[in-house]
Amino acid sequence: MPKILVIDDEPGIIFSIEHVFEGKGIEVLGAEDGETGLRLAAEESPDVILLDIRLGNRSGLDVFQEIRRLDPKSLVVFITGHGTADTAIEAIKLGAYDYLVKPLDDEQLDQVVSQACAISRMMHVPAIVEEADRPEDRPQRLIGGGAAMQTVFKQIGRVAPQDVNVLILGESGTGKELVARAIYHHSRRNQAPFVAINCAAIPESLLESELFGHERGAFTGADRRRIGKFEQSHGGTLLLDEIGDMAPGTQAKILRLLQEGSFERLGGSQAIAADVRVIAATNQDLDCLIEQGRFRMDLYYRLRGVTIRLPPLREHREDIAELAHYFLFRYNRQLGTAVQSISPEALELLERYNWPGNVRELQSVIRESLIASAGPTVIPEFLPAELHRDEGESETETEVSPMPDVDWRSLPDFVESAAAEGEKDVYRRALERFDRWIVSAVMRQTGGQQNRAAEILGISRVTLRSKLRHMRLAVEKVLLPRETEGPGD
Repeated sequence: MPKILVIDDEPGIIFSIEHVFEGKGIEVLGAEDGETGLRLAAEESPDVILLDIRLGNRSGLDVFQEIRRLDPKSLVVFITGHGTADTAIEAIKLGAYDYLVKPLDDEQLDQVVSQACAISRMMHVPAIVEEADRPEDRPQRLIGGGAAMQTVFKQIGRVAPQDVNVLILGESGTGKELVARAIYHHSRRNQAPFVAINCAAIPESLLESELFGHERGAFTGADRRRIGKFEQSHGGTLLLDEIGDMAPGTQAKILRLLQEGSFERLGGSQAIAADVRVIAATNQDLDCLIEQGRFRMDLYYRLRGVTIRLPPLREHREDIAELAHYFLFRYNRQLGTAVQSISPEALELLERYNWPGNVRELQSVIRESLIASAGPTVIPEFLPAELHRDEGESETETEVSPMPDVDWRSLPDFVESAAAEGEKDVYRRALERFDRWIVSAVMRQTGGQQNRAAEILGISRVTLRSKLRHMRLAVEKVLLPRETEGPGD
């Protein structure tokens, strides 16, 4: 449960904030002086601290500096009774998250605190790449023992210490935010703010204000100065999620900021320095958007200091079992269920399904299955109906083979021909052909015994079955005699 600490010498303010968050799953702690507030901050480690600028005879800025010494990542929202809020602006320049003006607006308070709690989670809960001994102890893990995800992990390790912008590409639900957080936590900026904004979730008319902030009177309804995400993340990292949905005008301002290292608030004329590492993410094809004139090519090259492409779940099915068990442990704890395992038949359904929603969909399926389970094991009957429909379709597809049989000796000719003709994705297609040949050869050698074939190949039986389905190979198909058997014939 998120926890916020209110430090204000007016008991009525603390009471009103408690009332706003009553029943919303947020615990509110109160302190009427700086000393009590500092003690609670050290003991309770709140996600967000609401701090009054004036605490009787003591300045809130002094308390703020002591809070930051306790935890440099503390998210502090200042409360001020002065409309000009000059002191709060100075506090934000020193690292505060935002400020609110009294009398507090309930809706604005809820919005700012909810956003701050989400950012606090991103900053304090690392996205772990390495393996964990107990899955339930690592609620934010990047999981994947297969080649595709191991390549991603290596890219994270190489780029994280380098102070360059990163572009993360991948379908919805593949884990782009987790990768961004892993880069942040392993970077040199990991003691500075990590701020995230979803460009697709904010109307175009408001996005510029959210990013760059605005001065009082900049537009109708701008009754006070607002600090934008770039200013909040100064010295740290800003995640621009779904950047492919950003309007051309905002793209131009982002480009100028990246080129000059400064920006102006809406309605302002003062240049504000922005020392920010930008991580951009999108599920769209930026090359296609550039051709359509919907995304700036110069911004694209500014953002892609390094590009990380996340594979869809259907392209690393070997990781599905580990992911499923991880979510099993995670949601057992959250839901209070006592499911201990997933049956082999249920795992087979999970690995056969195409997962259009990727890891996020798998996460939802496991949670739904735990709620539906009536025993200690998830069995096929507890899985959603769409997985069973996919099972019937897949059974039909395994009877045919859309790819012709491949002689391993023909691979060099295939590569040279494809390269000469300028074809794309040659590396993956060549690997698929070789993979198809070696799996077929070992299956014929073992007479179709999958346990023995998996042992010879050095992979699990689950992975072998996944490969057979992916290649659309039925056992009777691979057992047919062939004239060319490959090396050693």
